[in-house]
Amino acid sequence: MSSIAPGATIGILGGGQLGRMIAVAAAQLGYRTHIYAPETSGPAADVSPRWTRGAYTDSEALAGFAGTVDLITYEFENIPEATVDQLAALGHVRPNARALGIAQDRLTEKRFVADLGGRTAPFEPVASLDDLEEAIERIGSEAILKTNRFGYDGKGQARLSDPGDAVGAWNLVGRQPSILEGFVRFGSEFSVILARGADGEVRFWDSPLNVHEQGILATSTVPGGDSVAAQVDEARALARKVADALDYVGVLTLEFFASADGPVFNEMAPRVHNSGHWTIEGSVTSQFENHVRAICGLPLGDTALAARQAVMRNLIGHDADEWEAILADPANHLHLYGKREARPGRKMGHVTRLTL
Repeated sequence: MSSIAPGATIGILGGGQLGRMIAVAAAQLGYRTHIYAPETSGPAADVSPRWTRGAYTDSEALAGFAGTVDLITYEFENIPEATVDQLAALGHVRPNARALGIAQDRLTEKRFVADLGGRTAPFEPVASLDDLEEAIERIGSEAILKTNRFGYDGKGQARLSDPGDAVGAWNLVGRQPSILEGFVRFGSEFSVILARGADGEVRFWDSPLNVHEQGILATSTVPGGDSVAAQVDEARALARKVADALDYVGVLTLEFFASADGPVFNEMAPRVHNSGHWTIEGSVTSQFENHVRAICGLPLGDTALAARQAVMRNLIGHDADEWEAILADPANHLHLYGKREARPGRKMGHVTRLTL
């Protein structure tokens, strides 16, 4: 595919904060954006000139949307693979439907990475309570049961510590097809964030040290420290294998546990990622700009650090009410997503603090 010049329109599936930040980066490069989402509005509506409301299963509405844009990307992975297949038949969709399909299913994702030589937690498929009890016998009772699909930020998961927890865990995940993962002992968590162009060029950002609270990302810090530095090369090698195997175009994120045995793959996201928000101010080129560059066939930008340290903190619920105190520190860079209602567990914005 030849490059798509500024002035073209990028269609974005999903209108949340990731779509918002992609749209901002696209506008800076001279592109227009058009959002397609089932909601009437969202964070991206503040910065994108066009918004089409439609279901992801509405073939007619999707075809109409595709006719108004020059290429299409997506901001989150819980979009039916069939939707992306339909849109791909009408024009360019990046990243491709295969990457989306693999990332949507935890079992498929784990098998895919394991086949590439990646280190994963021990895992077993679970389709019934009997399956779960048998999986516990093989893996052990110290484990996490996760739904195969539609879980994020700690949702769709149940922690087990005893064989007697099986019934409660199975009920907690809604008796849905799931995967049981053996518990991984680790010292820290980190992510590998890369951009891959249509020509196969890959650029990595520094890997952040990630801290989660109640299953939600709380902070991402770069540089990530010695525990991350010791394992990042092996993790990057696997991430490159994944990107190449998928013929991936755009920003791709893989999350890892830093264990005594080396990096243990946790999950991947075929999109820009929360742990990369620090790149907006903390890197020469942000993940959002490089995503736009990649999908449009433009040269990738420099991913080097622009400061000695960057710390990104998510603003969850009423944390965003601290905006005045946050702005009182000149080293802080505040991003509020324009969401009207603050709720527990809801990401309302983030702040990145730079040490120059």
